[in-house]
Amino acid sequence: MATQYDVHHLERVASTQDEARRRFTGRPCLVTAALQDVGRGRSGAEWLNATRALAVSLAFETWWPLDRVPLTTLVAGLSARRVLGERMRLKWPNDVVDEAGEKVAGLLAERTDELLVVGMGVNLYWPDAPAGMGALRRDDPGPGAGPELAIAWAEDLLARLVAGPDAFVPAEYEQACATIGATVTWDGGGPSPAVGIDSTGGLIVDDGAGGRQVLRSGRVRQVRTTTLPD
Repeated sequence: MATQYDVHHLERVASTQDEARRRFTGRPCLVTAALQDVGRGRSGAEWLNATRALAVSLAFETWWPLDRVPLTTLVAGLSARRVLGERMRLKWPNDVVDEAGEKVAGLLAERTDELLVVGMGVNLYWPDAPAGMGALRRDDPGPGAGPELAIAWAEDLLARLVAGPDAFVPAEYEQACATIGATVTWDGGGPSPAVGIDSTGGLIVDDGAGGRQVLRSGRVRQVRTTTLPD
């Protein structure tokens, strides 16, 4: 049986993350909105609303071991790619980008005690998008597109969550990940090539000294698609 969850489709909210947390009553709670006034990005990044946008957050009590919870963001990314289309690529650990490397969607996971809220913001249509930003569609899909995508994303994500953290396959993420093969810099190191994803969701890099390091979310500061010299 599919996991039951509550759904609230709203036009405008301060933050779907906060709204999903507030409306949670014991079973997964999905909140969608066309506009957010004080949405949050990774590391407090400024929130921008596209011309036609989707903000969606899913709140649930996590039963995964705490050391596996960071995988949730990557799993949510796989669900995002499933519903947004396989032409999209995942930029580890939080973004979805198009073929040109422009950001189309972003993901955010926040945990408070046992309650986890996973959010996604999608640029559905944005004809005057700022540099580095893109959109899913070149024409306006209308107001019904956002809630439809949100439901599809939530149901795929819930199925993956029920399957458990051991069902995460690094090779699946690697195949979808634009970061693999790019060079990265991080706190205390780089530039070095990203070569894989480990079973806990960490980014594996070749440290240039004959070894490898596993980076965790927050350490990587820059991702470039240039090729390192031999």
